[in-house]
Amino acid sequence: MDSFADLGVSPVIVTALARRGIRAPFAVQSLVVADVLDGHDVLVKSPTGSGKTLAFGIPLVESTAADAARPAALVLAPTRELACQIVGEIGDIAQARALRVCAVYGGVGLHAQAKAAARSHIIVATPGRLEDLLARRAFTLDAIRVLVLDEADRMLDMGFRPAVDRIVAACPAERQTLFFSATLDGLAGQLAARYTTDAIAHEHAPPGSAGIDSIQHRFVAVDPADRMPALLAELARERELALVFVRTKRGADRLVKRLRTAGVSALAIHGDKSQRQRESALERFQSGHVDVLVATDVAARGIDVDGVSHVINYDPPDGSDTYVHRIGRTGRAGRRGAGITLVSPADTPTMRELADGLGIRHGLGGSSPRADRRQPSAAQRRRRPRRRALATGAGAARSRS
Repeated sequence: MDSFADLGVSPVIVTALARRGIRAPFAVQSLVVADVLDGHDVLVKSPTGSGKTLAFGIPLVESTAADAARPAALVLAPTRELACQIVGEIGDIAQARALRVCAVYGGVGLHAQAKAAARSHIIVATPGRLEDLLARRAFTLDAIRVLVLDEADRMLDMGFRPAVDRIVAACPAERQTLFFSATLDGLAGQLAARYTTDAIAHEHAPPGSAGIDSIQHRFVAVDPADRMPALLAELARERELALVFVRTKRGADRLVKRLRTAGVSALAIHGDKSQRQRESALERFQSGHVDVLVATDVAARGIDVDGVSHVINYDPPDGSDTYVHRIGRTGRAGRRGAGITLVSPADTPTMRELADGLGIRHGLGGSSPRADRRQPSAAQRRRRPRRRALATGAGAARSRS
């Protein structure tokens, strides 16, 4: 396996990484770092949790001089949570080279953020707030030498395509562009080709991402009236932190109240929460002060929390991409993880099709005779004596790409 030094990383950065206990690169870093240090544009297909932040963060810091015009490098991210996490990930190695890094996102005061950004070498920004600051002439992007688009597919999903186009157009044509996405198909692939020049493409599906054997996928058949008892039963299993997905903001708040009534410590994170509330919820979840975080899909796109042992789809996902994105919050960096989806009779055909498409053993009928079956609860037996709660064993989704 390559070392960071083998990839061309300088001793000062190697030392800064070692102080954090990072002594060997992840596979995606081994693939990408040397190409970026050599000045190439890169396209990287890799899921969240694979180590991609340092794959672009290390060469970004290496290629930026302390006396460079400011800002000299820009990272675009879809959510404020992800922007803050990127800054936290690369901040200490940037400090080792006397570089300033700033997160730019909505929900906080413009003036202080504009002042900090104008003094920073590296800006990590959400598209909307960055456009606000550019419109106020807080700084320009004229000196940007390296542009990174992180989770580009999610930025497109969230409707940021026009803003991203304008921001990219405001950067110098002569620049290095790094494009990271969970998919390079469709619009994401078209924009990747448009934004980059002679890019080197890398595809990486690490152990611990959804679709790999380190995640146990289970689909539990429940009647709508049994959804809450089924969730409590799953939460009663041995676990560390559990991330629970729902479809709506109102549903997230309702579920947190019901969990607290049942004696489960829980917090919600969604778009109606203030930035301070969201950051506090993530901090308390990460530290283990609460062990259940209830999230909507949009709010969870920037969540990057170590130690999530279980992802539970209280409300089923609306498609395979959403399923992969949700489940990818567990089983990271080689750890084991579990993804559980509660499936009502009305959702069974859709979830069966989703699981079959991803190659997951599901036990919802129509495939895998070896799927494990769980006994129904007493409440389930009283309501429907012939129905059983079904679940898979340790099956794993496998990407067909």
